[in-house]
Amino acid sequence: MLDRRVFLGAMGSGIAASALSLAEEPKRKKMAVVTTEWRYHSHAWHMAERFLVGYPRRGRWHQPPFDVVAAYVDQRPENDLSRARSKEFGFPIYPTIAETLRCGGQRLAVDAVLVIGEHGDYPRNEIGQKLYPRYEFFKKVVEVFKADGQSVPMFNDKHLSWKWAWAKEMATTAREMKIPYLAGSSLPVTWRMPSIDMPLGAGVDEVMCLAMGGVDSYDFHALEVIQCMAERRKGGETGVAWVEAVRGDAVWRAMDAGAWKRGGWDPDLFHSCLCRSQTLAQPMTFSHRYPTAEQMREWVKDPVVYRFQYNDGLRATMLLMNGLVGDFTFAARMKGRAEPLSTLFYLPPNPNVVYSAALMENAEQTFLTGEAPYPVERTLLTSGLVEAGVQSLYDGKRVETPYMNVRYEAPREAAFWRS
Repeated sequence: MLDRRVFLGAMGSGIAASALSLAEEPKRKKMAVVTTEWRYHSHAWHMAERFLVGYPRRGRWHQPPFDVVAAYVDQRPENDLSRARSKEFGFPIYPTIAETLRCGGQRLAVDAVLVIGEHGDYPRNEIGQKLYPRYEFFKKVVEVFKADGQSVPMFNDKHLSWKWAWAKEMATTAREMKIPYLAGSSLPVTWRMPSIDMPLGAGVDEVMCLAMGGVDSYDFHALEVIQCMAERRKGGETGVAWVEAVRGDAVWRAMDAGAWKRGGWDPDLFHSCLCRSQTLAQPMTFSHRYPTAEQMREWVKDPVVYRFQYNDGLRATMLLMNGLVGDFTFAARMKGRAEPLSTLFYLPPNPNVVYSAALMENAEQTFLTGEAPYPVERTLLTSGLVEAGVQSLYDGKRVETPYMNVRYEAPREAAFWRS
């Protein structure tokens, strides 16, 4: 039986513990979403909804300490989800980006901005680039920051802009205004099989990514695979000297060349990439075989290759080979190592697509700490590579890129998921 003193002591301890628990609970922050469209399988569905309902992280369901309090949605297709999400979660959709960031008031009223400029009905230019309004979105956000004398962390989905000058302006503005700014895609932060990284400061001669998808879309993902590994080489990032892109029969001729100096690439790197793939095509009459050159030509109807050389001499090849593989693999020829370093950048399937959760964890970290886990210059460089690759395909010749002299140091600890 408890006496009065013991009872009161126990009660006091419980009250103190409850107060401590409440004190330790993080204060929820306010987030604005700026997106082109919000529908099933769109990037807003992949990313913004992680902040509405949470996401799996290391075996637990994680709920970010953010409330989506406002949204700007540029287009609303027939299968639009933004209005349903607005009603379910209680955030208004405003007609302008400025009103969104100010929540209908006079001053900036959010703690973070999630900018998603992917998907939607937008025109293409003469060389085939889709003119997503990422730059325009960025400018509108920055106008609010400047007018209100305050800035908050921002995330930009995928490449900064389809135009190099605009992409560079975005990165420069973010640095000058000290805006915590994270950008890019999920490939650098998803799981890898095996779970390895390029050793920081390694000597590297040649790198490759074998991938699926199309030009001016999935080429960006494949280039980010290359860049997040290449940036860790000895001397850090130095920028890109030139880019040349070919497609169709020219790809097979480059493959037959058998070496970089002859207009091709290291065949051992291609072999390593194929051997890391989990989706390697097989003939209907058999299985578990390494494809022949004839089979590759039969299955891949429109092969595309970007070859480019960095300013420090590093050689790189990006291959889009739909029909041969349906994933993203990487290989590198390293100094002092006989066998290539290689891995698969693993993308879990729909509907949960947890790789977008890996990306949003890094966005969340940026929003909470005010420090991006990796530099925006990575995305600036890959943005320029996409533009130069598409231009080279259109022109049918090499594009010299002296303007792409981007220098930066990779973070010591890479941000990809390991568990």
